[in-house]
Formats: sequence, C-alpha cells, structure tokens
Amino acid sequence: MTRLALIGGIYSNYHALEAALDTMDRRGVDGVYCLGDVGGFGPYPDRVYPLLRSRGVECLQGNYDNSLAGGLGDCQCGYTDPRDNYFARLSYRYTFERTSQENKKWLGTLPTLVRLEVEGWRVLLCHGSPRKMNEFLWESTSPDSFLEYLLDESQADIVGVTHTGIKWQRKLSDDRLFVNVGVLGRPENNGQTCVWYTELSLSEQRASVNFVPVVYDHQALAADMQAEALPRQFIETILTGWWTTCLEILPHKERARGRF
Repeated sequence: MTRLALIGGIYSNYHALEAALDTMDRRGVDGVYCLGDVGGFGPYPDRVYPLLRSRGVECLQGNYDNSLAGGLGDCQCGYTDPRDNYFARLSYRYTFERTSQENKKWLGTLPTLVRLEVEGWRVLLCHGSPRKMNEFLWESTSPDSFLEYLLDESQADIVGVTHTGIKWQRKLSDDRLFVNVGVLGRPENNGQTCVWYTELSLSEQRASVNFVPVVYDHQALAADMQAEALPRQFIETILTGWWTTCLEILPHKERARGRF
C-alpha cells in the first residue's frame, strides 16, 4: 500500500500547513503533493515556502502561483461576480507585494500538472481541472459522464484537483476515481474551523480516499490577519468556519449548505 498526502490551496496559512505536515509525519505517508495556490487570502505569504522546501513537498502551479510568477495584474481566479472580484483583487495585491522575488521565481519553475504511476494506477494531479487551471469542478454540477470524459482525455485512472475550496470524491467505472482534495488554507463553509487534506491510498487491488481533518491554531491565524489589516470578512471566515466572500461562484446546492 502506498499512501500519498494531497494538499490543495494553502493560501498562506502557515499555521495549518505546519500542523498538517506534523499530522502526515505521524501517519507515515509516502509522499506529499501540493496542488497549487500557495499564497492568497492569508497573512505573511513568505512563511509558507521554508516549510514546503524543508519537508520535501512536491508542488505544482495553481492560478495564484502562475500569476505571481508572471507578474500578472490579477489572480486568474475565474470569478465573474464584481464582489468576488473585489475581494480577489485585495487578496492578490497583498500577496504580490509581500512575496519575495526569489519565491516568485521558484513558483515559475513549477509544473502545471504532475503525472504519477503508483501501484499500477495512472494518477494525474492538477489545479482546477485537467483542461483548465482555473476551472471550478463542483460535486453537484459534475455528472459522472463528464468526469469519465476528463479521465479518458487525460489517460488517467485517478485525477486529483482543488481550486473550489470544498472537498469531494466520486468513484467511477473500472474503480477509477475523481477527487477534489479541498484546501488547507481556509475552512470549507461548514461552520467548522478545521481544514482538510486528502490521503490517497493505493494498492494493486484498490484505490481509496480519506479526508483528514487538521485542527490548528486558527485564533493565531486570525490575529496575524488582523495585524496585517486583511479584510474583516476573511478573518470572520477563519473564526467561524463560514465563507463570507467568494460565494457567488457556488452552485445552489453548495451555497445552500452555508450560512450566507
């Protein structure tokens, strides 16, 4: 059995990243992969990079990373609502101004997808989807036929994505899997302050997914965000577990589970 830890969207949450890496060490995973969006939303973005490098985390580019590396004017988040874009611009500007040139350059060296062959399974890891870096793949709006198509086009048995901020998995024909690994940087709009990463367990006979909760010092993160004058809406999300921004992109079923 091979067990891989998959991290989505760190969003500069170095408190959660350190707690998650300690959890992975205790659980004895065989490899750790970050599916992109190292920065954004949270405070002190440069504090994340030493943790990733010292712990040997394999990273790929998300839309945030691509924008920071290329010096772009926005995060390429894929929002269409003016309010969502307003907060996205605030977050991106803060992160861009506080990410070192060395780290921006490093982000530019990362691949946009990673292919693995593990225990006979073909695994593809990417950010939004195999076809577009900032595509939102939601559980309620992704029928099996579409996910099968993505797997076929990708020539993969298992695809792992992130970007939406909410975890889910789907078992498909021939025991193939499609999994959104969630994000580590902020809670997933369920009233809980913990965050999540995903363990992918693989043997020759089967593939399975386990979503692992990470309890971390969210109060300390909120204090850091306040000290950096980040939007109070971001801080409220960390303290309550409910999203206050990026809501308009949510499909009806996912938004109905939240407070707002």
